[in-house]
Amino acid sequence: MEQIYTIPVNEAFEESMENPSAGCPFCRLYNKLEQDELDLILGASMMEPDVRVKTNELGFCRDHFAMMIRRPKRLPLALVLESHLAEQNQNLGRGAMFIGKAGENAAKKFTTLSKSCYVCDRIEYNFVRMQETAALLWDQDEEFRKKTAAQPYFCLSHFGGFVAAAKARMGRKNFAEFYKSVSEIEGSPYMPYFTDHTTGVYPVSAAGVPFDMKYVGVKGDPIADLNEDLAAEQKARVTYDNLIRMADDPDVRNVLKYLREREIVHYQRFADALRQTQDELDPRNFYAKNPAFDK
Repeated sequence: MEQIYTIPVNEAFEESMENPSAGCPFCRLYNKLEQDELDLILGASMMEPDVRVKTNELGFCRDHFAMMIRRPKRLPLALVLESHLAEQNQNLGRGAMFIGKAGENAAKKFTTLSKSCYVCDRIEYNFVRMQETAALLWDQDEEFRKKTAAQPYFCLSHFGGFVAAAKARMGRKNFAEFYKSVSEIEGSPYMPYFTDHTTGVYPVSAAGVPFDMKYVGVKGDPIADLNEDLAAEQKARVTYDNLIRMADDPDVRNVLKYLREREIVHYQRFADALRQTQDELDPRNFYAKNPAFDK
């Protein structure tokens, strides 16, 4: 067990134990690794020759490139991309004596490059060792067993990796005890959902109430229906407000803020439609008749 990983693993498990809304401890470890690697590649690591060789060779996946673009340090990113693109330009093999062979080699190289990412590789290298460390801590440390048992849940992908790491490192008796402990999901709100729907999308509220067409309030009266639409947009906006208060991941918060802004724009457009509808009706008879039906 590598001691360098024991501290972050213990911290992540402790945080999720004390604050269930923190969620899966492995998700927190993964997100922390991702942010650290992005900070490094746009910081001190950028000038290290061995790192530059790897970034030139592997490049970056679309997601991590987008994350780097959104960060304020543009000059380090420009320098990394300059040398990376220069190497890829050489891989094109333009001017080669056997241009057909050069094209074949370039196709292979760029196909491989499209599936590689320096940041992904760095995260995976450390994350696998963190899962191995968590399995060994459970095997050797009684206190860590208590922390593990107190976790709110493990997401499915990380649960699989955790179990695989434990299987590879524990004896049969301990592994059986470990698996019984970590697979106990009776207290999890996800259990009944998983039982009925596996990982399929089934629209339910945060309280577990299934979506029903009764939520779509249609009366056939433009004044009534537009006010219903206005109320729905405000309710959605408040829901996103609450989600933003609970989220601590910057990327998740940015998505939620965008969705919140969308609800505000929708509310404003429905308000415009209501004003226009009222302007075109006899203002004294808004509620005396249904303008869409009564003539």
